[in-house]
Parts: sequence; C-alpha cells; structure tokens
Amino acid sequence: MTYAPYKKRIYAFLLDYLIIVIYGIVVVGSISLIFQSYMTPLFSSSPITAELTGFLIMTFPVSLYFILCECSKWQGTWGKRKMGIRVVDSNGQRIGIGQSVFRTSIKFLPWEAAHFGIWRLMLPTDFSEILIFTILITVNLIILIYLLTPLINKTRKNIYDWFAGTLVIY
Repeated sequence: MTYAPYKKRIYAFLLDYLIIVIYGIVVVGSISLIFQSYMTPLFSSSPITAELTGFLIMTFPVSLYFILCECSKWQGTWGKRKMGIRVVDSNGQRIGIGQSVFRTSIKFLPWEAAHFGIWRLMLPTDFSEILIFTILITVNLIILIYLLTPLINKTRKNIYDWFAGTLVIY
C-alpha cells in the first residue's frame, strides 16, 4: 500500500470544505432566510438549543457526507476521489459503516467542542469565561495535533485514523 501524501490529504480536505461551504451558504442560508422567524429563537434562547440546532442543520449532514462516502464503494469523499486517495482498513479493504462513524466522530470532535465553547461565549451560561477559553484553547491545540500527526509517522495516519484503525492510501 502506498500511503497518501500529506499534501494530497490537505487538498482533498480543502475540496471537501468547498462543498461544506456551498452547503452552508445555499442550504443553511436559505433555511435561515425562509424560516427566519422560527430559526432566530433557536439560536438565541440558550447555548444548548443553539448548539443542538447547529448540530442538526450543519454538523450532522456534513458528518453523514463523510461517513457515507468513506464507507461507500468510492472509499472517500469527493475531495479524496479528486485527489486519487481513499480510506481503507488496516488490511487495505473498504471500511464498514461502524468504522466510518467512529472515524468521523473523532475527526469532528474538536469542531463540536469549539461550537460548545462559542455558543457559551455568545449566550448566557453558568460556565466561567476562563473555562470556556480553556476549552477553546484546547480545541486549537487538538487541531494543531491533528495537522501535525500525519507528518511524524510513516503511514501518514491522523489521530482519528489511529483510533478507527484506518489508513488513507494513494
């Protein structure tokens, strides 16, 4: 197996991020405009409601995109396919739905932790600002670890690849 070069993985993610941005603008933006009177209270009443609403309209669909694409016959998202890379298990086989869910959950854990902190900065909460800033700083450190980990091992595995038992190959 040839492990996917770091640069290809980054480019693949940037291509996928383009899809996420388009989804965010077109779908979430349209829903927000059309149903503004219903959406505004969901994002202004409490941090829990705002976080849950954001999860349901943004994080969950984006996660499904990664989960379903990476365990599909294509073995990767649109960005990965464009870059000629794919996600496999430790035997070089297609991953199953459970492995894909686990991999994606670990991948987006910092994203959700950031949302947790941000909503508690924006809306009234019982959490102290110091705790919230500590959470957000920790999120940034985890993201840095996610970015650096593939550079320091020969298989180019990321943290979520180690946990899920996956590889990204070329």
